[in-house]
Amino acid sequence: MKNNIMTIIKKEFTRFFTDKRMVLTTVIMPGVMIYLLYSVMGMGFTSQFENTENYQIKVSVQSLPQSLKIIAEQGTPIIFSELSGEDKKQEALENLADGEEGSIVAVFPENFDELVAEYDVSTGNPAPAVEIYYNSSNTESKSAYGIMKEVLDQYESSLANKFDINPAEEGYDLASEEDMSIQVFSMMVPMLMMVFLFSGCMAIAPESIAGEKERGTIATLLVTPIKRSHLALGKIVSLSVIAILSGFSSFLGTMLSLPKLMGGEENINASVYGMKEYAMLLLIILSTALVIVALISIVSAFAKNVKEATGWITPIMIISMLLGVTSMVESLCKTEPIWFLIPLYNSAQCMSAIFSLDISIVNIIVTVVANICYAGIGVFILTKMFDNEKVMFSK
Repeated sequence: MKNNIMTIIKKEFTRFFTDKRMVLTTVIMPGVMIYLLYSVMGMGFTSQFENTENYQIKVSVQSLPQSLKIIAEQGTPIIFSELSGEDKKQEALENLADGEEGSIVAVFPENFDELVAEYDVSTGNPAPAVEIYYNSSNTESKSAYGIMKEVLDQYESSLANKFDINPAEEGYDLASEEDMSIQVFSMMVPMLMMVFLFSGCMAIAPESIAGEKERGTIATLLVTPIKRSHLALGKIVSLSVIAILSGFSSFLGTMLSLPKLMGGEENINASVYGMKEYAMLLLIILSTALVIVALISIVSAFAKNVKEATGWITPIMIISMLLGVTSMVESLCKTEPIWFLIPLYNSAQCMSAIFSLDISIVNIIVTVVANICYAGIGVFILTKMFDNEKVMFSK
């Protein structure tokens, strides 16, 4: 039995590792591309925020009060240009509607400061109204409206400032660097890891089974004096190892690029995790890969060719992604061991718990044992499919 299984494993490894293009596209490229993509995205986000700091909006204003002039001189990102007369106001509104130069148009009542000073809420009379016109189809105009509205809201609050909230700039956020890393990794990595594992399996499993059916080479294996169960087990084990290599490449690229994706946050790093966490993560990844490969192998054996197999596998991959997203939704995160009998969901939840440093050994054991059992069931089903000539030689 051992020799037969090792023969199949060696055959699959030889087929994969002697194909340089397959190694490049399946193992090396995913990690490199993810690292480059997330790094570029992070630099883009960072530069956008840097540009926002120096961003100034243009406000065409009618009847600008003295109080707003003082605010504008105190470092707010606003440049006022006054409109003299109703004709200028209408012209500015038309230009704004046409998307021409000019971010927003603000119209203040005459004697705005006096009206504000005299206003009494208890009278029930309407408060002085400020009209701000903007064009929501124009990104600059929409952003300018938000900034102007915030400035006016702050000005309104300052008129009756009875107390301050957190007057100092720092010292109130009690989250540690470890907490920040845990939050980021526990929310993002489980979902990404499920996608990486499934993508790695999807890249190799259909070619190994459906591809051999399509080329007719599977017939040679089936007529050899080897048990079909050994053939099924050998393929699943070998394909799982290759899928894990692909998933590890993507995982490494993600872990290295996450700090850059988060805007260069130096406190986002994986040093908060030790060998214990990585060992448990490896167990979960290994058992999950077995389940995914078994599932994809069954679909590939049922399909007539690689194209059909890929079509059937795509909806399953979407379901896998949705199960991975459950780690980001608190209401869907369960801790009772019974929930960890659900394949793929259990893996995502265990990964989230590991990255959260909130590990339940019972749930880890239940997940690993359940995944191995599901993989065993997959081997049994695949064996029966290999025994069925109608399935294996269908055209």
